[in-house]
Amino acid sequence: MFNLTPVLVVVASMQAVQPLIIKSPELSMEITPRTPDQMVSFYEARGFPRPMLDVLRKQCFITVGITNNSQHTIWMDLSNWTFSSQGKVINREHRSHWKKRWQAMHIPLNKQSTFRWTLIPETLDYLPGEREGGNIVLPFTEGPISFSAIFTTGENRQGKKLTLSTDRLFCAEDAR
Repeated sequence: MFNLTPVLVVVASMQAVQPLIIKSPELSMEITPRTPDQMVSFYEARGFPRPMLDVLRKQCFITVGITNNSQHTIWMDLSNWTFSSQGKVINREHRSHWKKRWQAMHIPLNKQSTFRWTLIPETLDYLPGEREGGNIVLPFTEGPISFSAIFTTGENRQGKKLTLSTDRLFCAEDAR
């Protein structure tokens, strides 16, 4: 007879965090906090150098998937997203910050590019039925994070505003 207990313990510790789903009639957002081990493993498998992995391990990664459930164009602009914890604003670093940081560390261009394509774009239009996403990178924060995202609608962004928010977001941590 086989003893599966050690295998089950390992599998249990690798369980992904369940996504948080926020919906309105027009829009749905799936938000999944990622552990440092998950993200470092992903980037390590793509040959990222150790100094880059060391920086990324200290960040809070949240994977976001957005679906336009309406019959109209919906516009996303990350400058209209806010994050806070315990009443203090959490500043999300713009992708230009990461580009400068990687350049200062002399990270190869192909690794900079790979990192960049894993991030959600700063602005994006979502056509009816379209689903897109990517990663948000925040400074690691303990405790719950409040999140609010404002979207605009219509061909020229002149339609109504949509807001999705939650107080149940968090930075995932590795199992101890």
